[in-house]
Amino acid sequence: MNERPSYPAAAAVALGTLLLYVLTLAPTTQYWDASEYITAAHVLGIPHPPGNPFFVLVAHVWGMLPLGADYARRINLLAAVTSAASAGLWFLIGERSLRTIVVAPGWRRVAAAAGALVGATMFTVWNQSVANEKVYTLSVLSIALVLWLMMCWADRPAGTQRDRLLLVVVYLIALSATNHLMGVLVAPAVLVYILTTEPRALRRPGLLTAAALVAVVGLSVNVFIPIRAQLDPYLNQGDAWVWANLRAVLMRAQFGKPSVFDNPMYPPGETNPGRSLSLIGQQLLNYWQYFTWQVGRDWSWGVQRGLAVLFAGLGIAGARRHWQADRRSALAMAALVGTLSVALVFYLNFKWGYSQAYAGAGLEHEIRERDYFFIGSFAAWGVWVGMGLAAIAAALASRIAHRAPAEEQRAWRFAAPLLLVALIPLIGNRLTASRSGDTVARDYARDVLASVDPYALIITTGDNDTFPLWHAQEVEGIRRDVSVMVLSLANTNWYLDQLQRRPPAPFPGVPAPPPTTRWMSHYYLNGPADSLPPYVLFDRAVGGAVGPLQLTLDPQVLGRPYLDRSELALLQIIKDQVGRRPIYFSASTGSTAEQLGLSRYVVGQGLVRRLMPAPVVASDSIRLVAGRGFVDVPRARTLAFDVYHGGEAAARPRPRGWVDAASQNSLLGYWFVYDTMAAALRDSDPALARRAIALRDAILANTTYALPGLRRGDD
Repeated sequence: MNERPSYPAAAAVALGTLLLYVLTLAPTTQYWDASEYITAAHVLGIPHPPGNPFFVLVAHVWGMLPLGADYARRINLLAAVTSAASAGLWFLIGERSLRTIVVAPGWRRVAAAAGALVGATMFTVWNQSVANEKVYTLSVLSIALVLWLMMCWADRPAGTQRDRLLLVVVYLIALSATNHLMGVLVAPAVLVYILTTEPRALRRPGLLTAAALVAVVGLSVNVFIPIRAQLDPYLNQGDAWVWANLRAVLMRAQFGKPSVFDNPMYPPGETNPGRSLSLIGQQLLNYWQYFTWQVGRDWSWGVQRGLAVLFAGLGIAGARRHWQADRRSALAMAALVGTLSVALVFYLNFKWGYSQAYAGAGLEHEIRERDYFFIGSFAAWGVWVGMGLAAIAAALASRIAHRAPAEEQRAWRFAAPLLLVALIPLIGNRLTASRSGDTVARDYARDVLASVDPYALIITTGDNDTFPLWHAQEVEGIRRDVSVMVLSLANTNWYLDQLQRRPPAPFPGVPAPPPTTRWMSHYYLNGPADSLPPYVLFDRAVGGAVGPLQLTLDPQVLGRPYLDRSELALLQIIKDQVGRRPIYFSASTGSTAEQLGLSRYVVGQGLVRRLMPAPVVASDSIRLVAGRGFVDVPRARTLAFDVYHGGEAAARPRPRGWVDAASQNSLLGYWFVYDTMAAALRDSDPALARRAIALRDAILANTTYALPGLRRGDD
């Protein structure tokens, strides 16, 4: 127990893991939250709640380092470095826990490295470590560091030095909370260590006072949010420079997290049926579904399930042997794994998982897979898997050397091949976990911005058609003259206020100055009194003029008897600006245009549809394509074949298709473009039509499903 920690070996494990991550690193930004966080780091902005100020500050400084030309790749490297450092810490934790199980130091380090390798190559850990999609790799690093420091604390004799180490742990937990609350989930393991080592520490007034002070210092990083919000950076979600807004950001009020006692598929209140045992069981099954992905995501579903059972069994065997060898650290590890898995499932209270194969009335699913929330549990499980393999190998070595204990070192040479089982996740996830060469999100943003006229407004709906545009404009400096209005945020007054007050940047090469008029002429000009209401009710079809447009709003078509604030703002912008400034809908907002009765006023131009001040009519250049509406064929052709790069990126052969099925709709925008071109050019340019068909079918081949109307082959 008095051996020095194997820091050189831990560094080697971390460097080896980092090399793997660098080889499979995403070259640029990705879908979901990656672009938002990269943009926030670049501009020292405030991303969505809880604001993540510690990550923003760390990533901003990291982004200044000369680690590559592409800024997004540099921030992706930050995820790789933090996750690789975690692997080194998991190695130290595993090696320390194996000291009474594997006596030979060399083989013990090999076994600990095997456990660290398993944790580092679990699908979710690997996939999140090669692109900075979230902030969780930094949280996992803080969790692993705190657990290792508590091991060191427990091994030290009582005294002042040990108390100082405990204060460091308290500070790190508080600091990590300003990155994400996931970092706080190590607290139960810390408490276990204290209660089983020196419970009197919790009753020492001096220590408790000092702990409270260092916690305040750690949490003070949150002060960055109101200070920076008042300076109004480009990315300023929540506009949290006043207490009410700051509290809403820190408490994540925007997302309306359900109570742990509610059924998340129903509104809160007296009518909520409550969280049933069957729902909790389903949520635990959803976690098991994510666990089955971790070891062999490249292989068939049956193989994945078999490997999940194997690695679950190895982890349980490791936990059992851990308990026999060192109950204190085993209990702390159990508290950590239980908190990061079962307790987290209970707290998060998710709807049915995105890909869980059940449907029914009132049965809502999550909009995407949520496996990333459990990244810490998958990484930590690798420690127990390594211990399980080591325990089996040690038992085999002991059996071989039973009659000659002096030969146990040699016997390990025959038992050690069992540790090669740790290579299975590396081999079984190498295709799906890697993000090497994936540029679709960056190319999509550039292509959309290239599709619109100067000083345009693009209407978007959510993360994947919005965040890449933010990245392109603020990180790459592309088309900053374009305004982006995301409908999912336009239900908040702070967002509409920002949209109104921020003037566009000058468009290069256009002699006229940027427009000075705001998008809405009567709202969000002088204060809260001129804000739009959250909704307007109507119980029957209503017709009338919106500027030069004649619209009919029908609750049957809209699907509800009200217009929300985002739709009211959009109609007001149309009234004030259509025919004066260009307005476009992104590919994902087609249903919004139809629901608001705008279909006959929009014409397709590649990845976007332009809103016209008069009903669109067919002409030599404007064609009505069956099932596609009106299409500006010459412009769409130029964009599709001379401007766009994302079509080729989306069509790139992928051995396992598009791994994240929830975001594959992002590919369908390109599919739609080339399918439309195939139909529009069939008679006038057969060769180009065949090229469009080839791209269309290659893109579709990367998806996991076919929507009604999707076609394959030369039609």
